[in-house]
Amino acid sequence: MSRTPDARARDYQTRKIQENITNVERHFGEMCQLFAAYVRKTARLRDKADVLVKEIGMYADTETPNLKRGMKQFADHLAKIQDYRQAEVERLEAKVIEPLKSYGAVVKQKREDLKTTKRARDREAKQMAQLERTRQRNPSDRQIIVSLPHLPWKSLEIK
Repeated sequence: MSRTPDARARDYQTRKIQENITNVERHFGEMCQLFAAYVRKTARLRDKADVLVKEIGMYADTETPNLKRGMKQFADHLAKIQDYRQAEVERLEAKVIEPLKSYGAVVKQKREDLKTTKRARDREAKQMAQLERTRQRNPSDRQIIVSLPHLPWKSLEIK
């Protein structure tokens, strides 16, 4: 575990970010799949209603003029409802499914950013541990500590 409260706070923050990324990845993926299934079912329902409108129109053509007019009006109203259903399908695809899909790339990028940050933090912790070991071995020889080649502050002078 990290020694300093600041390092512990960074570790806690990293864990929370990791949990949030995993949570978004899982739930947004599931929501995207469910919305896509909903849109497919709505589109199938629209297609079935279009077939029903055609059938009603064909039946109306075989009936008396009054019944024919009423059946044609009913078919027209049903067709208008299907136009709204088509608009619903298009809006859901454009405004819900596409943005949810784009989160896949965002999550992947954030996960990679988090890995990079964690690697840098681990490298820093390793360097700090090596510095501490060097200090304990040679507490009076500050020149050795300053000249360690892999420390990021190697050019910093300690007086």
